[in-house]
Amino acid sequence: MAPEQTLQPAEIVCAVADARVLEQLLEQPGDLPDGVRVRGWDLSGPAADPGEITVVVPPYVAAARLELLADLPNLRLVQTLTAGFDTVAPHLPAGVALANAVGVHDASTSELAVGLAIAVLRGLPQFARDQDQGRWAPEQRRSLADRRVLVLGAGGGGSAVVARLLPFETHVTVVASRARDDARLGPVHGVGELADLLPAHDVVIVTVPLNDATRGLVDAAFLAAMPDGALLVNVARGPVVRTDALVAELRTGRLLAALDVTDPEPLDPGHELWHLPGVLISPHVGGSTSAMMPRALALLREQLRRIAAGDPLLGVVAGTPWAAGTGRAGAHLTS
Repeated sequence: MAPEQTLQPAEIVCAVADARVLEQLLEQPGDLPDGVRVRGWDLSGPAADPGEITVVVPPYVAAARLELLADLPNLRLVQTLTAGFDTVAPHLPAGVALANAVGVHDASTSELAVGLAIAVLRGLPQFARDQDQGRWAPEQRRSLADRRVLVLGAGGGGSAVVARLLPFETHVTVVASRARDDARLGPVHGVGELADLLPAHDVVIVTVPLNDATRGLVDAAFLAAMPDGALLVNVARGPVVRTDALVAELRTGRLLAALDVTDPEPLDPGHELWHLPGVLISPHVGGSTSAMMPRALALLREQLRRIAAGDPLLGVVAGTPWAAGTGRAGAHLTS
């Protein structure tokens, strides 16, 4: 084991790739803790002074050369601005923590999930097409009220979806990796119960992260267990759903789908999903709203405060947790 490294305050340097985030962090330098410095680095090429960087915040949507993280000898934390972290994890160097944007996108993504469900159930896409043609064609559609909704995922995003569903007079069931009683959500069912639960639900909203356990979770058997006319809403990651299995069901018109994420992504203009009946597609915009920036800035400031104070970090999803006591003069890291 390498010897302990003592970090002086000037050595806590946070490199931020997103120019808008960097600008707003620097507009209020008094909100940053003593001993923490913020600088820019877009990850498009090697960093200047790579040895000084302790924290990296990759870009939100822009391409990044994540392999460059391996060239930062004093890197201890990669903090994403996204809820998903599957693209960063393969490039995480040993001894480095990875934290996702916990809480940043919950409001926006859950808002879209409920909005997509309402849009499909109430036929809003058809109304938009009718408007383009000047066609007045009223019809009775299903409401969200009284629907039995299964929310797959009990993290921040799933919890936010549940909170927004309940005022619509829905009946909500929550499923996660394991069964438990949750103080916020009540009874949570385990994923092993899906086969029994799916036939009793009109709407399924998918909010899980993408990992080995969830990749392809929504497969042919999952979809076959959903009742005729049921709606699948995916605001998680595209590969959680087997596209070939979903296309096969949608071709028959038996199921409906509202997809903010797809596999592949972006979806090719000629892909069959665009033109299947009962499908509404949004271009992966769940977290991309005016609500993102204030929440992202609040998270980054709090995370940097915790680093400086040696407090436990928020949203660590992989790698080596930042040791308690790290970040101020006299504190240390174990390499």
